[in-house]
Amino acid sequence: MSLYGTKLKLEVRAARVRVRVRFHGEGSVLAETIRVRCEGVETTLEIDSPEDPVKIAKLARLSEAGCFVIQSLRQPTTVDYAVTLNGAPLPLR
Repeated sequence: MSLYGTKLKLEVRAARVRVRVRFHGEGSVLAETIRVRCEGVETTLEIDSPEDPVKIAKLARLSEAGCFVIQSLRQPTTVDYAVTLNGAPLPLR
């Protein structure tokens, strides 16, 4: 957010982000049926600034649009997973 605030020439005295994530896990490690999932993410951005609320709203929108984590969660993302053992590829199946 500070990068966008600087580019927009806005004074931001302080900012705090709070993120709450809910996960769910089920199954058995021993039976190899373990499954986990994310059930939701709540993000709250608290801003202290003397600027016009309209300008700060623009800053908040741009910060959200430019957040790699938020955008990766919202849009389907390819995830590759590889394991090596002692420097050699380890087949998992």
